[in-house]
Amino acid sequence: MGIKKYKPVTPGQRGMTGYTFEEITKTKPERSLVTTKKKHAGRNNYGRVTVRHRGGGHRRKLRRIDFKRDKHGIPARVAAIEYDPNRTARIALLHYVDGEKRYILAPVGLQVGDMVMSGPEAEIRPGNSLPISNIPLGTMIHNIELNEGKGGQMVRSAGAAAQLLAKEGRYAQIRLPSGEVRLVRQTCYATIGQVGNLEHNNIKLGKAGRKRHLGIRPTVRGSAMTPRDHPHGGGEGRQPIGLPGPKSPWGKPTLGYKTRRNKRTDKFIVRRRSKKSR
Repeated sequence: MGIKKYKPVTPGQRGMTGYTFEEITKTKPERSLVTTKKKHAGRNNYGRVTVRHRGGGHRRKLRRIDFKRDKHGIPARVAAIEYDPNRTARIALLHYVDGEKRYILAPVGLQVGDMVMSGPEAEIRPGNSLPISNIPLGTMIHNIELNEGKGGQMVRSAGAAAQLLAKEGRYAQIRLPSGEVRLVRQTCYATIGQVGNLEHNNIKLGKAGRKRHLGIRPTVRGSAMTPRDHPHGGGEGRQPIGLPGPKSPWGKPTLGYKTRRNKRTDKFIVRRRSKKSR
């Protein structure tokens, strides 16, 4: 996959980059695997905003992705590599030998015409899905299940990959892209390889309009608001945040304040993710 630069005929195009889409082999999605996607603009069933800065954006159709990979022992041929507007990764259209069609996340190295399979007897090859107990140590994996049969929930974005570190008893140790080491049952399934579209993080939107096309609305700094709207607001001229530190619009501490409340799964975290350098 490559990145293209735009000729700066407008100010917004001066720093803009985009995809070349050279890996895409089919432009229209498979009709049997497409459903409509309703927009919620960050609102819940009461109509209240629960996720800020959402709304608008280009109309999308939802591609049903097979995260479970539960067609065990049935080989499939990669028919196409397609674009999916709902995720950063590319998707691959599989044609199974029994006639069924499914979408999966396209890993690095998967090409049209390749054969993939899921199940305990599958080979260690990009795109194949196996139980973690059947995967050799050191292998890079993605689309990892947390509960057997529920489908992959971890490591699904563009360029992401986890590494299988160790196996002991019923659990295996997996190092996630964040640096966190987590215990996962060996009966859970994972897919071999690294998620494709590696250059996604190097894309520069270049202008505010492309952000709006993605359905992301503007984010306003708290220091630019009034004290009525934000704890950082008010004052003549620019003012520091002050003690006791940065706050959210609702007065909750931010920037390093721990918000994790799921103590039930703390025992599965062997090592916390590495702290981000500021």
